[in-house]
Amino acid sequence: MIELKNISKTYFSSGGSVEAVKDVTLTINDGDIFGIIGFSGAGKSTLVRCINLLERPTSGKVLIDGKDMTELSAKELRAARKKIGMIFQHFNLMPSRTVLDNVMYALKGSGISKAEMREKALKLLELVEIGDKAEMYPSSLSGGQKQRVAIARALANDPKILLCDEATSALDPQTTKQILALLKSLNETLGITIVLITHEMAAVKEICNKTAVMDKGEVIEQNDTFSVFADPQNALTKDFIATTSNLKKIHDLLAENPDAVPLDKDDIVVKLTYTERSVSEPLISAITQKFGVLLNIVFADVDIVQGAPIGGTVAVISGEHGNITEAVKYLIEKNVAVEVIKNGMAQ
Repeated sequence: MIELKNISKTYFSSGGSVEAVKDVTLTINDGDIFGIIGFSGAGKSTLVRCINLLERPTSGKVLIDGKDMTELSAKELRAARKKIGMIFQHFNLMPSRTVLDNVMYALKGSGISKAEMREKALKLLELVEIGDKAEMYPSSLSGGQKQRVAIARALANDPKILLCDEATSALDPQTTKQILALLKSLNETLGITIVLITHEMAAVKEICNKTAVMDKGEVIEQNDTFSVFADPQNALTKDFIATTSNLKKIHDLLAENPDAVPLDKDDIVVKLTYTERSVSEPLISAITQKFGVLLNIVFADVDIVQGAPIGGTVAVISGEHGNITEAVKYLIEKNVAVEVIKNGMAQ
């Protein structure tokens, strides 16, 4: 559905130039919910605006359904953009128009009558579960309701693609979850391809089937979402993911107070991380029974991503040295990454 080939975007000014996007190549398939994540200033928003040519790339090609957007005439580009909806962090609703009029405005020039525009807009408001707000003005709506109006407006011309530029960043966690659920539902019911630009790792884990990580204008890693989170290859990706995990707290805890987790001679503190989708059996109880060791869980952070557990546990493993060694070996055989953080013998 979307192919970005060697996309670069450079901004020029009297003070010099800034290369916001550097030689990015991505393929986004029909029906994907594709997440693009990175810290602020990574180039995410510039890249997504290159997809519909709100920002024209300095070099490279943007192919939508096989058609090169960079080669279209102004008239052809306007027509093509109607099939690419977009929603933003701050909603961009017109305050002087009702909710219904905001959605109908997107249908101007579509060739349908005002009555048909009204009927379609009302159906879209029902689709995003805000039909009862049709005659209200944006100022009386909550942030989540405003974003639902923006989504309805973005769907007005039956787009094949929906671009979401930090669409949940201005919302509270509960509302964010509701909007993400709505986007996932629209993807499933309408078959619409969604590109989600965000710095929020939780949003990507919630709905994206594929993910790309950006830093300083470059895509440094891309894969299916489970693989990106379970087995990140790039150091920055690892750091980025670690910022959202409770598991990193063990390092802070031990740095502040080395005796916070008391250990006997053979005890070890380990971080257990799921790295493959196949982990399904109760491993903690299994190693306790098989090897006669005890596990004291210090921190845990486990999510379900694409139907499989991701994250892990920090625990103290206690028992005889040989049994602990065998238990660790068993965990590794079961596709669990084991990092020994502290060893009782070192005390």
